This record gives sequence, C-alpha cells and structure tokens, in this order.
Amino acid sequence: MAAVKTGLSRKLLTRVLSVYFALTLIVTVGQIFTEYLSTKNHVEQELQTLKNTFSSSLTRAMWEINEEQVRAIAEGLMSIPIVEGLQVRGENGNFITQQGIRRTRSPNPVERELIEDHSGGVFSYSFPLVFKFAGRESTVGDVTLYSSFDTIFSRIEVGVFFLIGNAIVKTTFLVFLFMTAFRTMLSEPLQNITEQMGNFDPLHPEESKLTLKVEDDNELLQLRDSYNGVIDDLIVSNEKLKNAQKELTEANAKLDDQNLVLEQEVAKKTASLSQIMLDLEQQKDELISHQRELRQENKNRQYIESELRKKNDELAGSMETLHQAQAQLIESERMASLGGLVAGITHDINTPLGVSVTAASFLQERLNNLKQDFSDNSLTSKSMASFIDEADQTALLLLNNLERASDLIASFKQVAVDQTSETERDFVLCEYIEEILQSLKPSFKHTQHNISLSCPKDLVVTCAPGAIAQIVTNLIVNSLNHGFEDKTSGNISLNVEVVDGQVVMHYEDDGKGLAKEELSQLFDAFFTTKRGSGGSGLGTHIVYNLVTQSLQGKIDAQSEPGKGLSYTISFPISQH
Repeated sequence: MAAVKTGLSRKLLTRVLSVYFALTLIVTVGQIFTEYLSTKNHVEQELQTLKNTFSSSLTRAMWEINEEQVRAIAEGLMSIPIVEGLQVRGENGNFITQQGIRRTRSPNPVERELIEDHSGGVFSYSFPLVFKFAGRESTVGDVTLYSSFDTIFSRIEVGVFFLIGNAIVKTTFLVFLFMTAFRTMLSEPLQNITEQMGNFDPLHPEESKLTLKVEDDNELLQLRDSYNGVIDDLIVSNEKLKNAQKELTEANAKLDDQNLVLEQEVAKKTASLSQIMLDLEQQKDELISHQRELRQENKNRQYIESELRKKNDELAGSMETLHQAQAQLIESERMASLGGLVAGITHDINTPLGVSVTAASFLQERLNNLKQDFSDNSLTSKSMASFIDEADQTALLLLNNLERASDLIASFKQVAVDQTSETERDFVLCEYIEEILQSLKPSFKHTQHNISLSCPKDLVVTCAPGAIAQIVTNLIVNSLNHGFEDKTSGNISLNVEVVDGQVVMHYEDDGKGLAKEELSQLFDAFFTTKRGSGGSGLGTHIVYNLVTQSLQGKIDAQSEPGKGLSYTISFPISQH
C-alpha cells in the first residue's frame, strides 16, 4: 500500500500548533511593544530631568551672549548616553549650536515644553529658555534634545531576548508534548491498521482480521470491529458465491450441449459469410489501431509540450529568485562592511571628544573661580597670570583634539556616503584612496601591519566612488582577516598607474597566500576559507562584480602558499 502524502495526525498537529504559534507571536509582540512604550516614557522623563539640570546655566549663558559656554554645555549634554543630538537656538530663531542627530525645526520659537516623534525612530524634547530678571521673564531661546530607538532598545534588549527565549522554550515543550501524544495515540495505531489491511489475502479472508491493542474504547476499536465485521460478511458471501458458481457450471454444461448442436447448423450456413466478415473485421481493427496510435502520439506530444512550458516557467522563476537573493546578500555584505567602519571610527572619535569635554569643564571651573575673585575684589595679577596660562594650555588641548576628531569625521564622511550611493562623479583618485585608508586605520592601528600607497597625485577619474571604496575596503579587510591571520606584522602595497587610458591598480600582500584549488574559486559566491568562523564568502565576489559591472573593468589574482596574494585591476578612467 502506497504511503500517504499528508498524514491525518500531521495535518491535525500542524493546525493546532499553527494557532498556538500565532497566539504566542501576538502575545510576545504585544509584550515587547508595551516594554518599548514604557522605556520610551522613562527616556522622555529623563530628558525633562536634564532640562531642570542644565536650563539655568544654559539660560544665563544665552542671556550673556556667551556662545562658547553654550557650546561647552551642549557638548556636556552630548556626553550623556540618552542624548544623541541637540539644537540650541537664539531668541531670533538662529541656531547657536547643532550636534549629533537633528531634524528640521519650525522657525517659530518654542513657547512651552514639547515632545515630538520624527521619522527613523527619532523623538525630541523641546523647551524654551526663560531668563528671570528683576521680577520679569524674558525668553532668550529654546533647546531641543534628540534621542532615538537605539537608546530605548539598548535598555530593553535583555527583556526582549528573555521574552523571545521564554516563548521559544514553551513552544518547544508544547511541540514535543503534542508530537509524542499524536504519535502514541493516533499515528502508530493507524500505521498498524494500515499495515494489516495491506496484508489482506482474498483467498484466506479469515486470516486477515485486524488485531489492535488499544487501552481505551475509542474510534480505532470501532474501526477494527467494523472491518472485522466486513471480513465476516465477505466469508459468508464467498460461500454463497461458490454454491452459485457450482449451479452455474452445471447449467452452462447443459447449455453448451444445446449450443453445440445449434452451432453446427449455423456454421454450415455462415461459413462463407464468416470469411467475409473476418476480412472486414481485420481491416477495421487495423484502422482502429492506427487511429489509436495517432491519438496517443498527439496526446504525448501535447503533454510533453505542456510539461516543457511548466519547467521553463519554473526555471525562469527560480533564476529571478536567485538573482534577488544574490542582490540582497551583496547589499547586506556592503552594509556590514560599512557598519564595521562606523564602529571603528566611533571608537577613535570618542577619545578626542572625551578629552575636549574634560578640558572644557576644567576651563569653565577656572573661569567661575576667576569671576568669583573678581566679584570679591580679591583678584591678583598672579591668579590672573595663572588663569591665562591654564586657559592657553586648555584651549590648545581643545583645539588639537577637536581638529583630530574633525579629520577623522571628514575622512570617513565622504567614504561612508559613497559606499551607500552609486552616483558617478569626478574625483582625484589618490586623495580619495587616502581618505579610505584613513577611515580604515581603526582596523589595524593596534597591529604592526603596514600599508603603502603609490598613486599619481593629479589622476582624476569619473566613476562611482563607492565602488572604489568598497573594492579597497574588502581587499584590505580580507588581507587582515585571512592573509595575516597567523602573522603579527604584514605589508600591503597598493600601486596605481595609467596605461593606455586605463587605470591599473596593483594590490599585493605578503600573507599566507592560497593554494591552486582555492585560487580557482576565489571569486565564486559563498567561497570562504573561514566557513566555521563567520566568513560569508561574498567579499571577493562583490569585488569581482564591482570591477566587471560597475567599473566595466577586469580583475585577475595570483597567489602561492606562503607567498601572499596579489590582484591586478584595470578599468577606464571615465565611464562615459
């Protein structure tokens, strides 16, 4: 007996578990959303608390038109984790300072505290700065603090994972319980019944009765009893059939004798006609046979044509799905590369910004002491000289660290924008590659690896700079993660030259290299030498597609074990 495609117990189990999965998903999502709203409310309350803490000093600085102090206070606010951006405006609506995340503001001044939601998971808290003087109130500006979904998620992350883990554990236990019960109470008894029915012997029906061991009096026992009753009826019917066949045999014998006599008489009269009819029947059979063959052949051709159309449609759909999946994986790899770049730059920027905030706080403290001495008429030339010396050193420290942060952001900004855009433009290749290397420094600043660049200073190319950024980034990251895996110090060289209107890039490292069979698969999608260590196998495949498609160029690789890996990339100076 053929196996069923979809078992009854499996279908019933699937429907029950589907309802449970849906309910569990809805409840879990509802709990996560409730946790999100509660945490967001706490963050908004903390932003209001910050207003009570900083508004007085910020209002006085605005009243005294001390923009440097306003910016210092703003930088202090930006160092607080829940504040991801801020905007400070004067009484005329002009922006005194803007930092971090920000959104377009209404030109009208803020007259009362206001909480707003913005696109991209960002929300803000705005409040006016009111200065009280001689019993009068005067609005000197307003402040808007920004926070986002990332801040909220960092607080509820553990709770979210706990809710999801709890749902998964309960669901797994319920699935195991249901599967065990269905297998014991339904699947196995039904399979036993099916096997016994498949062994039915029509010649010995009394030996084909069902035997089923079930503790409860249920539908399966009723099925067994009903089937065995049918077997008993079949045995009785067989006995009656045998008797009827015996009587029929005797009647046929008598009828055969009569027919023999009649046939002898008819045979004499129809001998001549029989031959004619025989010939006609033979011709008719031949025509019918030919007609059937033609019909069958036509049906076969139609069936084959229909199947070919279906297979063709399925192949076309599969190819489209594969192309979409490949595009999504390549885009995910590009975003992952950019995310790693952002993490490294963020870590390097935090250091100069932290030093700048500390220096500004120290300068503010010394300035307050100077004001106090001036108010008490206790200011001396020595204290003034000490203040000037300390202020000069602090200002120099602030300037150096802010310039360092500015350089990091400037080198990263263009590279990050270009990696998310495919717009073509004219740019100086050498300067752009130097910006890429500057943004990649956090990846190897704690190593002894060395990167050298040789490129014409005045070489201007026209293409999508994001392709150049991603090619150089992927090649260097591959060398760091794969080529220098067992080396403490390695060397990477990138030499660029122009040959016959083509830009030729020679990239080379002195890492561990690749074997011949690995080199032949280097540009294949999903090929990686770190399959169990998180490698996706898309890095060099993306480089190949960017060179051959985006840059309309060529790429070649050479390598031997222990002798490093080198690439030769060539593409037109202008894509037009």
